[in-house]
Amino acid sequence: MSDPLVSVVIPTYNRAEIICRTIDNVFQQTYRNLEIIIVDDGSTDETHLSLNKYGDRIRVLTQRNLGPAIARNNGARAAQGEIIAFQDSDDLWQTSKLERQVALLQTDSSIPCCLCGVLMRYVNGKPFTSFDHSLVRFPHEEGVWLNVFEVLATRFVLFNQAAAIRREAFERIGGFPEDLKYLEDYDLPLRLSLEGPWAFIREPLVTYGEASAVSFSAQARKDAVLLANCELKVYDRILAKTDRDNKNARARRTLKWRAEMTGRKLAALNLEGHNRPFAKAEAKLLLALDRYRLALFRRSPWFPQPITKAIDLKLLGHARAAERPSVSVRHSLDSDEQIKNKFSLSVLGKGL
Repeated sequence: MSDPLVSVVIPTYNRAEIICRTIDNVFQQTYRNLEIIIVDDGSTDETHLSLNKYGDRIRVLTQRNLGPAIARNNGARAAQGEIIAFQDSDDLWQTSKLERQVALLQTDSSIPCCLCGVLMRYVNGKPFTSFDHSLVRFPHEEGVWLNVFEVLATRFVLFNQAAAIRREAFERIGGFPEDLKYLEDYDLPLRLSLEGPWAFIREPLVTYGEASAVSFSAQARKDAVLLANCELKVYDRILAKTDRDNKNARARRTLKWRAEMTGRKLAALNLEGHNRPFAKAEAKLLLALDRYRLALFRRSPWFPQPITKAIDLKLLGHARAAERPSVSVRHSLDSDEQIKNKFSLSVLGKGL
């Protein structure tokens, strides 16, 4: 089985001082059959000068400033690889990331995506992972994740820089939504999760960049109403897509509940702008009640955890053997100890 070409798509905007670090990091991958596509989203600094030094080692696309979703889609359209891996211009990968993800994808051609963990940090500098943040507890290091949609219906899991996606699956679902300013990185994995089980790697093979995290968080706080409207649009679309789908009935109930919560959030945000007596107090009460409801749900037996199948790549000769692996299904049995809910502002900007 030959090594498939991986297209690494990196959108960038005014990152002249750090884009080279990210590109050099990709070139350090142990997986060698790859191409790098940079999409310059209308940079006004010296990004083009930073990119020129790579010559034909990378492909550079330019566009006016249209946002990361359109930039990623344009990069994917230009990609020649069977697998697409998106990277942000201030994040870093472990050298084995692509090699390990491709190996898992090669075990089963029906798997549309492989997702790994991301190393993040609290405000005080203490490290944690994207799966910690999302309360996703995998029972073993890597394998196949069977109930992706059920889990993603209940929370956001950091996706873009951590995923390797089959191009045919990405194209089949229509890529990133280009009409959302926020949460395009939640909309796409939700739709992709309907394509079938994913591969996963629990280990954090990505280091999250702080620059984009801080800027995203600050912008999201300013655009609270727009963020909530984008969230509602995501829920409405996926509910319409799964209409009358009995196998996803439980997840649909959760999504409807979350849409109702988001509607109340919008009502509270509107109340905060009123001058009538007690309007702000009423808004705070609405938001507080839903925070408590969500906290209770996360501690309940109905809060889903991954159901997985283990794959031993050593027995497969790193996915080169012809026979498919013998697998066993098990539920996540991690400790019920609650992960501390003390996330940095940068994480809260992206979380749901």
